[in-house]
Amino acid sequence: MKLIIPMAGRGTRVRPHSHTVPKPLLPVAGTMIIERIIETFNRTLDRDITEIVFILGPDFGENIKQPLREMSARHKAKPIFEVQAEALGTAHAVACASDHLDGEVIIAFADTIFDSEEPFELGDADSVIWLKKVEDPSRFGVAVYEGDTITGFVEKPKEFISDLAIIGVYYFKSGKALKEKIDKVIGDDMRGPGGEYFLTAALDMMIKEGKVFKTATVDEWLDCGTLPAWLETTGIITEKEFDGVDESKYPGSTIIPPVFIGEDVQIENSTVGPRVSIEANTVIKNSKIENTIIRDHATLEDVETEGSTIGAHTHLKNVKGKVDVGDHSALDME
Repeated sequence: MKLIIPMAGRGTRVRPHSHTVPKPLLPVAGTMIIERIIETFNRTLDRDITEIVFILGPDFGENIKQPLREMSARHKAKPIFEVQAEALGTAHAVACASDHLDGEVIIAFADTIFDSEEPFELGDADSVIWLKKVEDPSRFGVAVYEGDTITGFVEKPKEFISDLAIIGVYYFKSGKALKEKIDKVIGDDMRGPGGEYFLTAALDMMIKEGKVFKTATVDEWLDCGTLPAWLETTGIITEKEFDGVDESKYPGSTIIPPVFIGEDVQIENSTVGPRVSIEANTVIKNSKIENTIIRDHATLEDVETEGSTIGAHTHLKNVKGKVDVGDHSALDME
């Protein structure tokens, strides 16, 4: 089965971190957002993913492709790269993988992390749409349903029609059938709000033809689309996955759970936690860190911060207060 992941966007709402890496490659407690999605599929699906089609932006180079190749190899899947030259909506993004829309396919927009304790049984449905019950459906595309069968879709309904939001994950028994409808949406210039081509327009046509769409609800749906959301989601995952820490490895320091501490991290004379994620090869000295993301190879000295996001290969010294600092930065407030 093929997995198609549109990820051509630059992730402007997580700048400055997305200046150097696309949002799906940002880490959440030691694992890239995109890899967490794949891990969930491997754990919950009743069949294997053998190919992953990454739909990239036109300026994405080897520094982005190589981590995706390595990740695909870890999950025994063949990586394939396609390009979306212009952002024209969800249907257009999937159309960029049209050469690979055959057989069984899953489409996952890599903006969020989702999870479920129960496995997903795809069965013989023509399509399965992953959904999550939400308090404010007007912010999302929602599915209209009867029992476990979907009867239609509505983008950001102004009046209540359903509280099951589409989380951006779709299974299709026939990629070819989906491709035919996407081609019609784009060929007939069926643009939706903002002048974009929406995948839900193609899905509506399939339902009207009698295709059977089933629901799959998730237990957890966590947003990573903004800096506060990325920080909050990282804190939730850090708490969920925390399994203890050997404080003796960090001389003169206090570690307040939950935390994630990557490999070869040095912490000296500091207080770290709670809800702090520190990626590999980072050095922290004489600092107090709380509710913060620190990416790999960063150095922090005499820093007191809470609610910050700190990029890779960044050097901070004498910094007090909240900061959002991108990769390869240097900040000394002395």
